[in-house]
Amino acid sequence: MLPRELFKKIKKIEIKTSRLVNDVFSGEYHSIFRGRGMEFSEVREYISGDDIRTIDWNVTARYNHPYVKIYREERELTVVLAVDLSGSGSFGSLQKLRREISAELAAILAFSAVKNNDKVGLLLFTDKIEKFIPPKKGRFHVLRLIREVLYFKPSGKRTNLAGAIDYLLRAIKKKSVVFLISDFLDENFFKPLGLASNKHDLIAVEIYDPLERRIPDVGLVNLVDLESNKHVLIDFSSKDNTRTLALKAETMRAKLHEFFRRHNIDMIELSTHKDYTQPLYRFFEQRAKRIRR
Repeated sequence: MLPRELFKKIKKIEIKTSRLVNDVFSGEYHSIFRGRGMEFSEVREYISGDDIRTIDWNVTARYNHPYVKIYREERELTVVLAVDLSGSGSFGSLQKLRREISAELAAILAFSAVKNNDKVGLLLFTDKIEKFIPPKKGRFHVLRLIREVLYFKPSGKRTNLAGAIDYLLRAIKKKSVVFLISDFLDENFFKPLGLASNKHDLIAVEIYDPLERRIPDVGLVNLVDLESNKHVLIDFSSKDNTRTLALKAETMRAKLHEFFRRHNIDMIELSTHKDYTQPLYRFFEQRAKRIRR
């Protein structure tokens, strides 16, 4: 049984994100994530203006009157939330930790999915596969996913995006909507990421902290790598040091974003310092416009 304070936190996330789902995201979700295709529903009598290509000739011949086939969207989708739980997820320099944002984002996406009668699954990973929960429907299932993202204690601390993507490619056979939620501070994952984008509808969600991109002049600082536990003493009053670190971070970011563009991978960029609802809404809005073209 969950301790009372943990239950209250999960309940608070449910209330907050459910309101956003009901007020904003559920309809947008339905419009941008379509079903797997069209399936036959029924036949009805032909009405002037109907597409003659939909005429059911067998039924027409039987009743000596034209009938047409009616199709409906095969709506049910599978959504998989792949969440990075490596040590850097415990970082957040001001408002929230990456992991807290990951949990709230997962709640919005999961509640949107189940409200549209879709299944949701969860993959938690570090430098190993920590936990996989197969896709299911229902509110209680979503609450379990939120709990796992918030409170699961991973055994690994580093990041292995390639390993997580390889696992997904093996575990999820049919085409699914995959949200890959990470800071993407890793190497050698571009090839499997490209393969995943060919098989699934892949959306990359990058959660960053501004302190990683713009380092203030704070003098000597003892930094601890949350994934390796290595300590490094850096003088941030040195312009050479801050310029070198900022350039390295910007180069990695530009390379990642260019890969996303080249492979048509949608991306949502979220900051630990800002509210995530506006970037998320912009993603829904821009994708809906692209689909309508």
